[in-house]
Amino acid sequence: MTGPEHTPIALVGSGEYLPSMLDIERALIAGRSPRYVQLATAAAPEGEQSLDRWHTLGRAQAERLGVEQVVIDVRTREDADREDLADLIVDAGLIYFSGGNPAFLAETLRETLVWAAILAAHQKGAALAGCSAGAMALTSWAPRMRDLLGDPPPALDLLPHLRVIPHFDRMAAWLPDTMRNAFMRHPPDVTLVGIDEETALVGGPHEWVVQGRQSVWVLGEGKRVECKSGNTLVTP
Repeated sequence: MTGPEHTPIALVGSGEYLPSMLDIERALIAGRSPRYVQLATAAAPEGEQSLDRWHTLGRAQAERLGVEQVVIDVRTREDADREDLADLIVDAGLIYFSGGNPAFLAETLRETLVWAAILAAHQKGAALAGCSAGAMALTSWAPRMRDLLGDPPPALDLLPHLRVIPHFDRMAAWLPDTMRNAFMRHPPDVTLVGIDEETALVGGPHEWVVQGRQSVWVLGEGKRVECKSGNTLVTP
């Protein structure tokens, strides 16, 4: 299920809520409701301090944008089925998943009231963004990063034709062969993209524009194809 053609999705390599990504976030919420909905759910396993950090960064970015920060404090599947939290998503202008654990994020939100509310808001025009783990979970693959060779749980599958490697400029340098091979094993009808830090793939579901300071890479068959900032990328 995807939003209408005019409602953007952003898959971000890193940098959520930082000043360096302000222009991208401003463009996503421009012309939409000034309600910036933020979910740090992927960081919930890291504890209160990590969640507080994300909420603080998100508040600062909302203030820079001159919009309202709306925190959806989902830490468990029980939270994700709370009607009061789902109701907060109504009239969102931009909904953003920050980083952490992609498998935990997908397992927590899938088939819940909060996820249904996010899909409904996106269909009505809210932009949707995920950074790092958030970007991975929105596609067809949300792996447990410590068990890449095991069977991953189902992702949120908003973009079933994609898989994402975030932080690609950093990860490509240190990724062990076993992890690299796990990333590269994907169905033939799925496109694997590496997204560099402070870089985003914006658009969707099939036509995208690279934005930010670095590049997006299409990966497959032992080669990389670079798409620089400003380039258009079409994913089958």
